[in-house]
Amino acid sequence: MAYFQSKPTAGRHFLQIPGPSNVPDRVLRAIDNPTMDHRGPDFGIFGKQLLEKVRHVFGTKGHVIIYPASGTGAWEAALANTLSPGDRVLMCETGWFAHLWQEMADRLGIVTDLVRTDWRRGADVAQIEARLREDKAHAIKAVCVVHNETSTGATSRVDEVRRAMDAAGHPALLMVDTISSLGSMDYRHDDWGVDVTVSGSQKGLMLPPGLSFNAVSDKALKASESAKLPRSFWAWQPMLAANATGYFPYTPATNLLYGLDAAVNMLLEEGLENVFARHDRHAEATRRAVRHWGFEIQCAEPRHYSSVLTAVRLPEGHSANALRATILERHNMSLGNGLGQLNDRVFRIGHLGDFGDLQLVGTLGGVEMGLRAAGVPHSPGGVQAAMDYLSGNA
Repeated sequence: MAYFQSKPTAGRHFLQIPGPSNVPDRVLRAIDNPTMDHRGPDFGIFGKQLLEKVRHVFGTKGHVIIYPASGTGAWEAALANTLSPGDRVLMCETGWFAHLWQEMADRLGIVTDLVRTDWRRGADVAQIEARLREDKAHAIKAVCVVHNETSTGATSRVDEVRRAMDAAGHPALLMVDTISSLGSMDYRHDDWGVDVTVSGSQKGLMLPPGLSFNAVSDKALKASESAKLPRSFWAWQPMLAANATGYFPYTPATNLLYGLDAAVNMLLEEGLENVFARHDRHAEATRRAVRHWGFEIQCAEPRHYSSVLTAVRLPEGHSANALRATILERHNMSLGNGLGQLNDRVFRIGHLGDFGDLQLVGTLGGVEMGLRAAGVPHSPGGVQAAMDYLSGNA
């Protein structure tokens, strides 16, 4: 039974939202270890080894800074360390979380230029290039993109964004939110020329919420030397100075770092390419089920399909929230709700993290039974369509 459940139900609760994801037993057992002296010699050894391993997940040889915070904190750290009041940034509104990052930038006194989308695809690379070409004075100091938009199930092609920036000959920093994609989808901080990668612990890294990350390039570090936005807790320099010996400038989330160590070990043991292929496979099986049921996928551009989640559009006149409530009540499964303009219009199936074929089949079975119980018109057999794909693509 869940730790707190208003209506006790037999069997495990299926948490199939797009994060927080299910935490593996191995990670939970690591978190359960006695707390270490974060100023003692053993912690320095542990910290240095962990910081080195985490770089592999980001695809960087540079610095990765870890904060005791949610991903929202990492958003602020990325902006506050590199920008000054009144600086302009170019942001692409691909969904709810891109919208929230833009709102934060506005509150910090940053001027945001927005490239809008219909929330059914990733970043508009052509528009980004056009805006940068128009900026002859190089007033735009950063381009901010969400790699995997958790509200829509649409992924932006970061490599193409970098090529567009280079084609425009623009010196802006490239900042990328990977909060829902890191550890689940192919991501390459160094190879794609990203300057600040933002992430969080509770999705592909298979941890509870509570850790956030900035991976930073040398160019971003140089920008931080002249940035004027106020920062103290989020400042990179004290973190980097302490991290050089494996320590932190303030009390770290010690037990979550134990869990991070276990989670990174799991990812590296499976092999990141294998992890990404597993997520790709489960995403395609899910999409086949959705299409068989007769529903639209919120992401309308196949090149931008997410391997972390699938957002499903219900037919007009049917409530996604009512369907989710029925599934929770009858089958003890939580699905993601629609956010912002998608509220009550879509539901989101998470298929990320510590997730295998049987969990996916159970998840899709719960959805299909819920569709029947809620009276949502559909073609039965979506689960079978997914199983047929999984059986032929081991």
